[in-house]
Amino acid sequence: MGRAMHTDPVITNTQRWLERAVIGLNLCPFAKAVHVKQQIHYAVSRAVGHADIREDLVAELHGLLAHDAAVRDTTLLILPDALPDFLDFNDFLGVADRTLAKLKLDGVVQIASFHPAYQFADAAPDDMANCTNRAPYPILHLLREASVTRAVAAFPEAESIYERNIATLQKLGPAGWAALGLAA
Repeated sequence: MGRAMHTDPVITNTQRWLERAVIGLNLCPFAKAVHVKQQIHYAVSRAVGHADIREDLVAELHGLLAHDAAVRDTTLLILPDALPDFLDFNDFLGVADRTLAKLKLDGVVQIASFHPAYQFADAAPDDMANCTNRAPYPILHLLREASVTRAVAAFPEAESIYERNIATLQKLGPAGWAALGLAA
């Protein structure tokens, strides 16, 4: 069965990033299976303010859990119009975590974050390691904890993924990253 074609350029750009960077560079060895099985839900939020983003986050959390994992294992909540500044986005992650706690979803769902200007606290802005979490748009990745636990248990030396990713990206370099054509 072929992958559904999307007319929304935000979803198309996000899928290109997933296919070329996340799966293509094997930055997440767990992503390919859910992509091939079409278990990733792409949700585009046109919200701008924190309250509206939080409302969309709550809706997507409920939507994720309303489906069996075999149908919807994970959700990418894409925020093309919101939080363009990475520090503002990073601050919003606190709101997202408090939302999980308020909904009593700690230990049920976790949120991974991606941003076009992602920067680790101890890294320079041009450090290739930052690309492990760079995406064409701000994205909140909603992951089922049970799925993460199963995937990590099945992957030998899962703790080494981060170091391997940094080595891959350093070898690729800025020109190689740019050649992937991931900009929105």
